[in-house]
Amino acid sequence: MKEKIIQKSTELFLTLGFKSVTMDDIASEMGISKKTIYVHFKNKTKLVEAVTFYLFDTICTGIDSICNTSKNPIEELYDIKMFVMQHLNNEKMSPQYQLKKYYPQIYEVLKNKQFEKMHKSVRESLVHGVNTKLFRDTIDLDFISRMYFTGMTGIKDNMFFPPENYTMDYLMESYLEYHLRAIVTKKGMTILNNFITKNQS
Repeated sequence: MKEKIIQKSTELFLTLGFKSVTMDDIASEMGISKKTIYVHFKNKTKLVEAVTFYLFDTICTGIDSICNTSKNPIEELYDIKMFVMQHLNNEKMSPQYQLKKYYPQIYEVLKNKQFEKMHKSVRESLVHGVNTKLFRDTIDLDFISRMYFTGMTGIKDNMFFPPENYTMDYLMESYLEYHLRAIVTKKGMTILNNFITKNQS
């Protein structure tokens, strides 16, 4: 039952936002009593926390799988982007923005976990790119991996990129291309241009 509550809550929170969904809404959607939810989660904050880290773990597992099977580090980043977008395809409200506003402590823990995961993952991807001569061997691996995280976090800030002007798909696609064009070699540029052309046609 606990897993079912988390899964249904994840769906509702992503669609309607953390703030607007109540425990009554979740109970009603599941056809259970609110008491049943409180058996597993003592309050809404604990449920939001469980949903946040369930979603984080699910996405991390998917990213690890992509990293283990991707053809090259350029396509790997695009595959990860597609996976994340598909996973959040019901997202109507920005979950990160709402967490930051209404559940700042959960947001800070999540941000630290995201940084640790992304820093390690991107650094490994950069090393792979350098070793296969797709990325320049002069790049500062630690600096670039930190910049990538900062950029990916920044484009999700509604103050800088209002959702009425920019879709998340456009922002991620544009930032990814911006990031890759800054670090690829001539060989990498050919693969990147071919990939973009193929996927735009």
